[in-house]
Amino acid sequence: MVRPDVPRATYRLQLNRGFTFAQATELVPYLAELGVSHVYLSPYFKARPGSLHGYDIVDHNALNPEIGSRADLDRLCAALRQHGMGQVLDIVPNHVGVLGADNPWWQDVLQNGHAAVHASFFDIDWERLRDELHGKLLVPVLGEPYGVVLERGELVLAFDAEQGEISIRYGSHRFPLDPQTYPRILAPAAERLRPRLAEEEAALADAFDSLALAFGVLPKVTETAPTRIAERQRSVPLHTQRLARLCARSAEVVRCIEEELQQLNGRPGEPASFDSLDKLLSAQVFRLASWRMAADDINYRRFFDINELAALRVEEPAVFEATHRLLFELVASGQVNGVRVDHPDGLYDPAEYFSRLQHAAAERLPAFTAAIGDAAPPERASPLYMVVEKIIAAFEQLPAAWPVAGTTGYDFANLVNGLFVDASAEAKLTRGYFAFVQGRLDFDEIVYRSKKRIMHVVVAAELNALASLLARIAQANRATCDFTQYSLRAALTEVVACFPVYRTYVTATQVSPEDRRFIDWAVRVAKKKAAASEATVFDFVHAVLSGDLAQQRPETERAHILRFAMKVQQFTGPVMAKGVEDTAFYLYNPLLSLNEVGGDPRRFGVSIPAFHHANAHRAAHWPHAMLATSTHDSKRSEDVRARIDALSEMPAEWRLHVARWRRLNRSRKQKLDELEAPTRNDEYLLYQTLVGAWPDHADEPATRAELGERIERYQIKVVREAKAVSSWINPNEAYEAAYVDFARALLTPPGNERFLADFIPFQRRVAWFGMLNSLAQTLLKLTAPGVPDIYQGCELWQLALVDPDNRRGVDYAPRRQALDAMRAAAGGGGETLGSLARDLLQHIDDGRIKQFVIWRVLGLRREREGLFRDGGYTPLPTAGAKADHVCAYARVIGEDCAIVIAPRLACTLMGGESRLPLGADVWEDTSVDISALPQRTLRDALTGTRVDANAIQNGLLSVAAALDVFPLALLVPDDR
Repeated sequence: MVRPDVPRATYRLQLNRGFTFAQATELVPYLAELGVSHVYLSPYFKARPGSLHGYDIVDHNALNPEIGSRADLDRLCAALRQHGMGQVLDIVPNHVGVLGADNPWWQDVLQNGHAAVHASFFDIDWERLRDELHGKLLVPVLGEPYGVVLERGELVLAFDAEQGEISIRYGSHRFPLDPQTYPRILAPAAERLRPRLAEEEAALADAFDSLALAFGVLPKVTETAPTRIAERQRSVPLHTQRLARLCARSAEVVRCIEEELQQLNGRPGEPASFDSLDKLLSAQVFRLASWRMAADDINYRRFFDINELAALRVEEPAVFEATHRLLFELVASGQVNGVRVDHPDGLYDPAEYFSRLQHAAAERLPAFTAAIGDAAPPERASPLYMVVEKIIAAFEQLPAAWPVAGTTGYDFANLVNGLFVDASAEAKLTRGYFAFVQGRLDFDEIVYRSKKRIMHVVVAAELNALASLLARIAQANRATCDFTQYSLRAALTEVVACFPVYRTYVTATQVSPEDRRFIDWAVRVAKKKAAASEATVFDFVHAVLSGDLAQQRPETERAHILRFAMKVQQFTGPVMAKGVEDTAFYLYNPLLSLNEVGGDPRRFGVSIPAFHHANAHRAAHWPHAMLATSTHDSKRSEDVRARIDALSEMPAEWRLHVARWRRLNRSRKQKLDELEAPTRNDEYLLYQTLVGAWPDHADEPATRAELGERIERYQIKVVREAKAVSSWINPNEAYEAAYVDFARALLTPPGNERFLADFIPFQRRVAWFGMLNSLAQTLLKLTAPGVPDIYQGCELWQLALVDPDNRRGVDYAPRRQALDAMRAAAGGGGETLGSLARDLLQHIDDGRIKQFVIWRVLGLRREREGLFRDGGYTPLPTAGAKADHVCAYARVIGEDCAIVIAPRLACTLMGGESRLPLGADVWEDTSVDISALPQRTLRDALTGTRVDANAIQNGLLSVAAALDVFPLALLVPDDR
C-alpha cells in the first residue's frame, strides 16, 4: 500500500463568520510552537449565509465568503507552509443545503423537475403513490399549514427583471416558477402593455406576445423523452434571457408584469383573492407544505431528519466530479494534504466513494504518480491522508479494504474514557440511579423503543418508501406475493429497530461475513420481539438484505433487490443516530460520561488489557487513524467527561449527595397537572452536568451568569432530544420553563446557599480527580498509535457541553501567553523544566498544566517522528500493590522507544484525598516490567529529569521513582 503523508498531530478549528481564514492565519505560529503539524479545518466551501458550522454547503466549488476569499485561503496555506505545517479539510459529500435561494442545483430542480440538468444529483422519489405528489417535489418549509400561509399573504410572487425569472418568495426562501407556466402571468401583462405603448413600439408588444406564447409551448417538466428534456434545457435559458432583454428595453414591460404579480399576490382578509395564486402554485413541480408534513410525506432523501439538507447521489460520476472540482484543485496545489469525510454511512457505496476519491487524488499528485511509475495504482492506493467519520461498535471492525487511514476517533475517545471509569462500581452506581428516579430502566428496551419512535414519527416517509419498494419485490414472485405492504413494513421496522450497528456494506459484488452476522443478529432479535408475527416475512426481509434473494431471482429483478438493500443501509444509520445518540442517551443517565457519540453506557469501564488490545490492533491495522477526545459533535468535552468519570469511584458518596440535593431543592419544583417538573431523571442529569461543567471562579458573578445561560440552553436541548415530555416537533414550553427555573434557582441567590454549601466542596473534589484523569487521558492520546487531534481550545481545561455550546469561540490570548511563558521558563533545560512542571501543578486549576503536557509530548513526537508514526505498541506488565492503577506501554522502533506511564482511578488510589499521586507513600512497591525493552539510561521527556539507575531492578521500573515529581511519565533513552 502506498502511504500518504501522515500528520504528526492535528488541531481542529471551527471556521465561521466569527472565526475566518484571517484569524486562523494569525493562529498558525502559536499552533506550530505547540507542536501541531496540521490544522484540521471545518468545511469552508460556500454555505448558507450565517452558517455556524459549514455543513450546509450550497456550492462545493466556491469558498464561503463569510470565512474569506481565495486570497485569504492562499495566505493561510502560505503561513502553514512557512511553518512546516499542512491542512486536513473536513468534506461533506453526502448532502447540500437546499433552502433559501443559494443553491443553484436545487433551484434548477424546483424550476424544471425531471427535466432539470441537476435532477439526477438528488435522491428524489418522483413516483410516490399519492396522486397529489406523483411527479412532484414536496418542500416542507412553511411555518404553518399551506392555506394559512397563503391567505396571510406570506407567499409572494416576485420578478427578477435582470434574469427574466419569476419566483415565489417566502421569507428568505426562493422558489422559481416553471417557465412553462409564465403565460399565466405574461399573457395578462401583455394585454396591459399594448395600450400603453406608442404605435412605433408595436414591435415590442409583438415580441412580448410572441415570448409569452413561446414559454407556453416549452416541454413540460413531466417529459421523459430525452429529446424533449434536452429541448427544454436548451430553450428555458434562451427564453428567460429574451425576457430580460425586453425588460431592459422597456420599463413599461417590467411595470406590467409587476402589476399582474401584485394582483395575483392577493389581499389578506379576502380568501378568494388568493385563488389564482393557489392555482398557479398547484401547477408547479414543487409542492410547498408545512414543515410538519416532512415526517410522513417528504420525498427527497435528507441528512437525518433535517429538511434543509438534501442528500446527493455522489455515487453518480457526474455528481462526484461536480462536487469535488475545487477540492481536487486544492489537493493538486498542495494546499489540502488530507481530508476528513463527513457522514460516510449516508453514502450509497462508501467503499466505492473512497476508492474513487483516492484515485482522483492520485491523478493530481505528481509525487504519487512518480512513486508508482507506469504501474496501475494498487487496490488500496492512498495518496491522500483520509479519515472517515464512522461510528463503530465495540464488537465491530472498520472494513479492511477501505483505502482510508481509519476513523476520526470516536472509538478511541470512548476507549480511553472507559479506562477512567471504575467497572467495579457499576452495580452500586446503577442502583443509586434507579433509586433516585424510582424505577429500573432497561437501556436495551429504551434503544429499541427510541428507534421505533424515530421511524414512526421522524422518518416515517422514508420507511414508507422502503416498504413500498419491498412490496414491489415481493409482488414480483408467486412465492412471496401474498406478503402485504403492512406486514412488510412492520417486519422491516422491527429489523431496523434491532439492528446492532449503524449499517452494513452489502454491494452487488460482496456480502462480508461480518455484514451477514449483523443481519442475522437483527432478524433473529426482531423475530423474538414480534413473536406473534409470521416468521416467513422476516425470512424474506433477511434474504433481501443479505443479497441472497438477488442470487435466486432472475437477472431482471436483481438490480431492484440490491438497490433496496443498499437504500436500507442508508436508512439504518440515521435511525441509529437519532434513536440512540439523540434520544436514548438523554433518557438513560447512570453515568453521563458514557453517553458519548459512538459510546455505549452498557460498557461500564474499560480494563487495562482491553485498552492494550485495542491499541495493539490499531497499531497493526490502522496505525494512522485519528485519535480524538473532543469534537464539534461531542455530547460533552473530554474534561467534562473526565470529571463525571470520577463519580464512578465514589458511588456511595454520590448517592448521598444527590439525595440530599433533592431534599434541599424539592420546594423549587413545580407541578404541571400530574407531572413533576423537572422529572427525577432530568434532575439527576442536571446534577451530573453541574458537577462536570462547573467552572473555576464560578463564585464570580459574570462567570456564574455565563454558566447559567449555557445550562439553560443545554436544558432545552436535553428535554427536546429526550422526547419524553417535550420535543422539537411539539415543545412543552411549560415544562421547559419549569426546568429552566429550577436550574436558575440552584445557581442564583437568595435561597440557594444550603445547596451550594454542600455542592461546591463536593464538586471541587470531583474536579480534582477529573483533572488528574484529563492529564492522564491527554498523555495516552498523544502517545497511543494514531494521529492525535486536539479540538479547538482544549489545550486548557475546556468544560463544554453538546453543540452549540462546544462550538463557542475560543480566547487564544491567554493560551498564547501561557505557551510563551512556558517556552521562556524552560530555556534552561532539565532542571528548569522540572521546576516549571512543579509550579504548574501548584496552579492545576488554570489548565496550563494540560497545555504543558501537550507541548512537551508534541515536541517529542517531532523529535522522534518515526517512532510515533511507525513504531510498534508493547503493553508493559505491572505488578505490586497499586498495579491496577497504572496503565503502561511502550512505543518501539528499532533501538528507540518511549515508555508511557499514566495513573488511573486516582480517587480510589488516593483514598479520596485531593492530592497528587506521587512518590513511594502512594505507589509502594508498584513496578512496570520493562525487561523486554532496550536497557538504557532513561529520562522523562515531560520534566527533563533522569531516572535514577536504582529505580530499575531486574528489568522492573519503580513507579514511585517514575512518578516522584510529576503524575505522568514519558520516558525515553537519555542520548545526552
